[in-house]
Formats: sequence, C-alpha cells, structure tokens
Amino acid sequence: MQGAMKLNLALLLLTATLAIAPHSATAADAAKPKKIMVEEFDTLRAKPQHVVLDVRTPEEFKAGHVPGATNVSVGDADFAKKIATLDKSKTYLVHCAKGHRSALATDQLTKAGFKSVIDFTGGFEAWKKAGKPVEKE
Repeated sequence: MQGAMKLNLALLLLTATLAIAPHSATAADAAKPKKIMVEEFDTLRAKPQHVVLDVRTPEEFKAGHVPGATNVSVGDADFAKKIATLDKSKTYLVHCAKGHRSALATDQLTKAGFKSVIDFTGGFEAWKKAGKPVEKE
C-alpha cells in the first residue's frame, strides 16, 4: 500500500512539473525579438517611433538601402558602443542583407537593454525582390 502511495505521489509531481515546463519556454520565447517579413516591415517603418536599423557594412549601405534607414554595422568592433548612443524608447526594425547579421544584432540590442526590437528576417534582398524603394548614396 505504501509503495502505491509513493508511486502516485511521484506521478503527481511529474505531472505538475510537465504542466509548468511549457510556461518557462514561453517566457523565454517572449524575450526573443519578433521576426517579420517585407509587408509588415514596410507598414511598421512608416511609424515615427520606429527606426529602420541597417546592420550591413557601410559599403553595402551606400550601394543601396531602405529609405530613411540608419546604418550601424554589426561587424564593427565598436558596435556595442554605437548602439549605446541610440534612443532606447524607440522601436528598432533591424535588417541586414538576408537575415543572419540582423539576428546577431537584435540579440545584442536586447542584451543591451533595448525593449522594442524587431528582426526583418528577409532583409534587404527580400526588400529589393518585392520591388520596394531603394535609396543610394
């Protein structure tokens, strides 16, 4: 009888643990920046509280970029120093060419205390492919 009670207690604890576990994963996922595609990026970039942050190299940026974008290359040794000067009350729409560097940059921005960071995963290549406007310097 006592063995059955221990087994029931163990099963009860296991069930409770499994019921709680998904909540922890959801909280961790909430800390990750939202990922968006071209049309949502285009809509959001028009809002005055949003900043388009292009994290490609200055050379890539000069060759063509999203109108109104700010360029801070994630590959720069002083990237952390440069982002520290940005207004943390703004929402940052971060992109690179295809999505890899923007993921690195959004991670660094989040770790630096930026609360509103969005990753445009399609990047500048998807922007151009969709026929969206491009500025050149």
